[in-house]
Amino acid sequence: MNAIAETAVIKQHLIDPEICIRCNTCEAICPVQAITHDNLNYVVDASKCNLCMDCISPCPTGSIDNWRSMPRIRAYSIEEQLKWEELPAELPPEELEGLVDADPEAAVAPTPAAPPAVVKDPSGQETFNSSAFGATLPPWSAAHAYSNIYGPKATQKTVTATVVGNVRVTEVGKTAGSDYDTHHIVLDFGAMPFPVLEGQSIGVVPPGVDDIGRKHHPRQYSIASPRNGERPGYNNLSLTIKRVLQDHDGDPVRGVASNYMCDLQVGDKVEVIGPFGTSFLMPNHPRSNIVMICTGTGSAPMRAMTEWRRRLRASGKFEGGKLMLFFGARTQEELPYFGPLQSLPKDFIDINFAFSRTPGQPKRYVQDAMRERAADLAQLVQDPNTFFYVCGLKSMEEGVVLALRDVVQGAGLNWDTVGGALKREGRLHLETY
Repeated sequence: MNAIAETAVIKQHLIDPEICIRCNTCEAICPVQAITHDNLNYVVDASKCNLCMDCISPCPTGSIDNWRSMPRIRAYSIEEQLKWEELPAELPPEELEGLVDADPEAAVAPTPAAPPAVVKDPSGQETFNSSAFGATLPPWSAAHAYSNIYGPKATQKTVTATVVGNVRVTEVGKTAGSDYDTHHIVLDFGAMPFPVLEGQSIGVVPPGVDDIGRKHHPRQYSIASPRNGERPGYNNLSLTIKRVLQDHDGDPVRGVASNYMCDLQVGDKVEVIGPFGTSFLMPNHPRSNIVMICTGTGSAPMRAMTEWRRRLRASGKFEGGKLMLFFGARTQEELPYFGPLQSLPKDFIDINFAFSRTPGQPKRYVQDAMRERAADLAQLVQDPNTFFYVCGLKSMEEGVVLALRDVVQGAGLNWDTVGGALKREGRLHLETY
């Protein structure tokens, strides 16, 4: 028997189920697949967690940053955590007395491990670990972001917003006559403070309960408007919401929150928590370049950044940093904001579309468009004033980062060096789901 291992005390990493908004950010970014979930909770497998801390900063709510001192042999199992409605209290000191590891410093706070760029999936095959290159720090010039002003552990749990706009922003719903569409919804907070920045998100609390009588969990949505409001000077913001009619496996499902939001009428009230997010933020210095890569409703934060830059330019307060957009959808009819994008000046934003289901045409994805613009991207990636943002379905992330790697290597640069710098300097931000 290994006596030291049996008696060691560990600092077990846990997720607070009361605060977590189930956004999947932690599971998506964990480089060692230590985080998993069911339809109730997100949890951490103590046997896999290497305390690399990659999940801490990207978590929009801070629910990920919770720890308990536990005897290693009594570490909370995944099965236990999946049943929690709240975190357990710390064990009393007497239960830990005499169980300290021979090297307590090493046991309680091990040196964070570097995330591997290549990992093995359950079948044993090696795969590229795109999340290893995602930044957990905001750009150095980003404005200060306020977060968790309203939430389960805030002084005020929710704030009530009023719907002041709800319009369809895809052609697909109009032509098909169905409810498979995407909406642009504007919420007004009246006299209540709700400061936001481009790239942040909010949580909407759907009314009612689920099949087992629990209140619905808040649903996270990226903010689609700039910091001074959807309408400048007003205390409001916009969201881009697509009705969820299929789950990730393609099986029919009717999303509770998305359908609730898309069916709202002007004047309806909505319970909101947040705002969330302190790293997926745009740079503030005026000569910074922004490269935006998105699909579907992943366009929301990109719209916010673009609109803020457009307003700065109109006011004469901007000095000409470049905007480059790679925007993908299955068809042009499913692409949100297609019309308004066409009206933006070409000397203001460089737009590249990619459609994967256009009849009679080969499938084309955002990574294909990126490779076509390799020469321009190679120049931008070498400029320390360039920041990359990726938002959309998780399935796009690997292809996008691999395309960026190909661009870098095609320019004769070392990807590990450049990719490491993009992460370290807060220049490559991944927000996929």
